[in-house]
Amino acid sequence: MSTTAGPLTGLKVIDLATLFAGPLAATMLGDFGADVIKVEHPRKPDPSRGHGPAKDGVGLWWKLLGRNKRTLTLDLSAPGGRDVLLRLAAGTDVIVENFRPGTLERWGLGPEELHAVNPRLVLARVTGFGQSGPYAHRPGFGTLAEAMSGFAAITGEPDGPPTLPPFGLADSIAALATAYAVMAALAGREKTGEGQVVDLAIIEPILTVLGPQPLWYDQLGYVQPRTGNRSRNNAPRNTYRTADGHWVAVSTSAQSVAERVMRLVGRPDLIDEPWFGAGTTRAEHTEELDGAVGHWISRHSREEVLNGFEKAEAAVAPIQDVREVMEDPQYRALGTFAEVDDPELGPLRMQNVLFRLSRTPGGIRWAGRPPGADTEEILAGLGLSETRIAALRDQGAL
Repeated sequence: MSTTAGPLTGLKVIDLATLFAGPLAATMLGDFGADVIKVEHPRKPDPSRGHGPAKDGVGLWWKLLGRNKRTLTLDLSAPGGRDVLLRLAAGTDVIVENFRPGTLERWGLGPEELHAVNPRLVLARVTGFGQSGPYAHRPGFGTLAEAMSGFAAITGEPDGPPTLPPFGLADSIAALATAYAVMAALAGREKTGEGQVVDLAIIEPILTVLGPQPLWYDQLGYVQPRTGNRSRNNAPRNTYRTADGHWVAVSTSAQSVAERVMRLVGRPDLIDEPWFGAGTTRAEHTEELDGAVGHWISRHSREEVLNGFEKAEAAVAPIQDVREVMEDPQYRALGTFAEVDDPELGPLRMQNVLFRLSRTPGGIRWAGRPPGADTEEILAGLGLSETRIAALRDQGAL
């Protein structure tokens, strides 16, 4: 458990979002010290609690997504719930929400009402398609972003179907972008003294990750095809099977690395070919290069391949599943996984904070808590009496 004060200590965040992009952005803020209050409906908590495997009836994904958050149950559509949220917002720096556009406004909790009680508030609105446009009111998920952004169109084998990732890729990218947007808005507040609204559409950040495809199309009419593990920009670049049945990945984005690989696999003659001097022209000879690299790797064990590439200062990595990842010595050296003592499940290992700061590091203070675990404490901190809290419960607002 971390006891170090992170750089965001003192920042107050309300997480109204569900599932992944918005809540993960709030988690990232909490990892570096922000006081995050997770607000969930009293009878319909965040569905991520039920996603994926569970242990003893406790969802494990939530333990990661809900870490460093205090939990409060609140029905925002109820008058009492609305009043409590406005009271919370008055002393809050950031609210993260992902309701469909117009939902907060319908409850009397739109930007106008929130900024009336707190002009310095940053309201981050994370939706599938943004707050405006012809698709704004459609339900949106990361899968749709992966499809319509062009990601699926370029992923998969040339003769196979478009391929979606088996995890929340677009949501996670959007979470990173949301955390960045919130920090940018807070920096802007330091200059203007005023908060603002962040409008983030999950369909957009993944486009940046996909690189220059729009520019290529705009200037050249070029549409990137599916190439499997190969690249149109350099070669050899692929996955290769070793003699003992493992797989490794090789990249030769740098010319010097490509030359080292060919010397290692016993084909230095290819370096002298006129087409070898640039990644794009090497990619035109992928079959020959892949054949040379694949043949050499197929005659050596994974350990021999990794050692050979390391001595040659060439780029290679083993293709690992999660079992190997969690035992990998490099991840161990970086402290990529942290152990957290959890009251419900005991010791848990999960991903640590995203990066290391030398003076004000972040940390995991606790794993995800049950719904409403901190409701009384939070409401008492707002000055609500036990009688008032009981009345809100009777009204169904908590």
